[in-house]
Amino acid sequence: KEQQAMMAYAQPGPMHQMLAKSAGNWSEETTMWMAPGTQPMKNTGSSTNVMIMDGRYAQSTHTGNFMGMPFTGVSTTGYDNARKVFTNTWIDNMGTGIMYSEGVYNEKTKSIEFKGKATDCTKGKTMDFRQVIWFTDDSHQKMEMYMPDSKTGKEFKTMEILFTKQNS
Repeated sequence: KEQQAMMAYAQPGPMHQMLAKSAGNWSEETTMWMAPGTQPMKNTGSSTNVMIMDGRYAQSTHTGNFMGMPFTGVSTTGYDNARKVFTNTWIDNMGTGIMYSEGVYNEKTKSIEFKGKATDCTKGKTMDFRQVIWFTDDSHQKMEMYMPDSKTGKEFKTMEILFTKQNS
């Protein structure tokens, strides 16, 4: 029984196949808000998604500019067969921490709502964050990020990225 459980845990399944549909090159239109009610900053970038570990994880490498500086970020998204949750990590060249979140797929909205922890570098502690990724169709996705306002602690939308798949 233990061996069967281990084999089932290791086997990529339908949720991994859903992630694999995102493999390829994407353009990004990013809108960011530094605080509630402020004028947004807009940027463009690109990302490349590949499946790694024999189809178990999607790795996404993002490149662009942020406040006039080159920006690079890498995320890894997987699906934990045993716990029935998506897992996501994020690292980038604008910090030294790792963001970690977990989420569940909503079939009705074709989205995953992730909730997790990130470092608040101004306070030296972790803070909660939330992100939602919508799989609009095979060529379009949208991600929204929500974090607490540094003054009030209330959640607000800090980022939106519109992804468009590029023809290979």
